[in-house]
Order: sequence, then structure tokens, then C-alpha cells
Amino acid sequence: QVQLVESGGGLVQAGGSLRLSCAASGRTFGTYAMSWFRQAPGKEREFVAAISSGAGITYYADSVKGRFTISRDNAKNTVFLQMNSLKPEDTAVYYCAAAGGKPWNLRDLGNYDYWGQGTQVTVSS
Repeated sequence: QVQLVESGGGLVQAGGSLRLSCAASGRTFGTYAMSWFRQAPGKEREFVAAISSGAGITYYADSVKGRFTISRDNAKNTVFLQMNSLKPEDTAVYYCAAAGGKPWNLRDLGNYDYWGQGTQVTVSS
């Protein structure tokens, strides 16, 4: 069982930055692929970024590539999402997720075993 707790959300002006954190419980954090998804009001939950277990390969949605950076600190059981050059369309609840078993498609939310409760990010224009 893995518990995920997100933090770092808030209100920021367009062009600003935020850093989200996701703290995980358990002693096997390093074996999980970790991702961030987001869900805006009235829209489906969508993939934002992922980082694999082991080699730490990263993947990004086209909409955030070059602006967001995902990273992980296995010693601290934490995954981060650094968000720069934020836009109003980035406004959403951001969720951290963990996937075991090395799924081949980290963009598919159906492959994730554990989810956090979400943290609100609001970008004003």
C-alpha cells in the first residue's frame, strides 16, 4: 500500500512558477513509476508528466514540454513537478500517481495503482 500526499499548489499569475511535491509512504518508492495528471473543471483527467523507476526516464505532454520538469528523490520518497511560464490553461487540480509493475504506457491513467488527493493550481491572467 502506498499513500501519496501532494502539496505546493496555489494561486499564481500567468508567467509565474510553482513547484509541486508528492510525498509517498512505504519502503518501495523507488520501484514505482511516478506521474502527474491534472483535471480542469468539466474536463477529463489528463496526463502531464511521468518519470520511470530505475533510470528515471521522463515523459511530458506536448502542452507542458519545455515549461514543466518532473524529478524524483528516492531517498526522500518524493516526486516533484517544477512548473514555469504558467498559463491560465494550466489551471486544474493536479494529482500525483504511482504505477508498479513497469507499465509500458505511462500516459494511460488506467495503469496507475495509487493516487493522491490532489492540489489546486490556479493561474490568473
